[in-house]
Amino acid sequence: MNYTYTCLNPIADVGLKNLPDNYARTENFADADAVFVRSAKMDDLKPGPRLLAVARAGAGVNNIPHAEYAKKGIVVFNTPGANANGVKELVIAAMLLASRDIVGGVEWVKANAADPAINKAAEKAKKAFAGTEIQGKKLGVIGLGAIGQKVANAAIDLGLDVYGYDPYLSVDAAWNLSRAVKHCKNVESIYRDCDFITIHVPALESTKGMINAEALAMMKTGVIVINAARDALVNEKDMLAALESGKVRKYVSDFPNATTAGQKGCLVIPHLGASTEESEDNCAVMAVKEMRDFLENGNIVNSVNYPACSLGLPTKAGRVAICHKNVANMIGTFTSILGNAGVNIDSIANKSRGDFAYTLIDTDSVIPADVVRALESSDAVVRVRVIK
Repeated sequence: MNYTYTCLNPIADVGLKNLPDNYARTENFADADAVFVRSAKMDDLKPGPRLLAVARAGAGVNNIPHAEYAKKGIVVFNTPGANANGVKELVIAAMLLASRDIVGGVEWVKANAADPAINKAAEKAKKAFAGTEIQGKKLGVIGLGAIGQKVANAAIDLGLDVYGYDPYLSVDAAWNLSRAVKHCKNVESIYRDCDFITIHVPALESTKGMINAEALAMMKTGVIVINAARDALVNEKDMLAALESGKVRKYVSDFPNATTAGQKGCLVIPHLGASTEESEDNCAVMAVKEMRDFLENGNIVNSVNYPACSLGLPTKAGRVAICHKNVANMIGTFTSILGNAGVNIDSIANKSRGDFAYTLIDTDSVIPADVVRALESSDAVVRVRVIK
């Protein structure tokens, strides 16, 4: 089967080279079966009838209308963990930059470069940039997903006392955490007790602006707050007020905007967290792998709008993939249609997520076109795709 794809942003060649010859690239979004994207905003793009999936080469999907796409049977993937090490390293650097005024010291040297006695002047000036060490300090990590757990483990190795909060901590994530990370049952304890606080949660309605005046008031005087997740998580006007009052010592953000850029106490980085060559390569490879597994085999891994669901490689005569609403008796409807047509089912996988569900069915014979039309006839069915 042939597929057409487009890239809305530059995607690393190390990933795209894994697309075989039956994948043709197009610059026309409306003609694509598959879309690869990084940061391009997709809200105003009208998907064509052929569009089956979107793969985000990164973790956040705020630029993709994934809820609306679910209604059209367009599966949206992301690549959790592929850029985690790059972001982790930036967070560690942020702690060091905020603790020791390295940036200020470097700028002082630049400003005094013409002074022939700069070495002597530096001995007098350096006290203003000396700062404090991070060893022995308390770090609070809010969100212990792929990035948060790496930050927590690295901080343990650097000698920090690490506290973690994540009400949705998965079993896999828990296994990957150092035993030295102390688990907090509420985020308020992190606000109250920690010298450093770093945020690693998605931007949801429940998390937007979570670092606000109320949260900041609970924090220790002189706290350092690091945001390498999403700018929307912090009410930055409240943050500026906390910096002005001295409540917050430094705010490090990886998201430049007119509110914080150049402001006293703000170290604003030009969105470098996941921009390393290695991170971009890892995300591209993972995005292509997920896309191919979905298009060629019907399997879903790391989707944000449909459930994970897999039957492995299609070894039987037929396989059909069905996107549908998460309502009662859908499996019975599908099996009845196939059974009445004399199509024997070899295996079936069905998973649900919120309002939508996904079903994969392997059959011992090729599924006729009239049976596909019968499967599509249900009002609860969003899309039917014959894989084989």
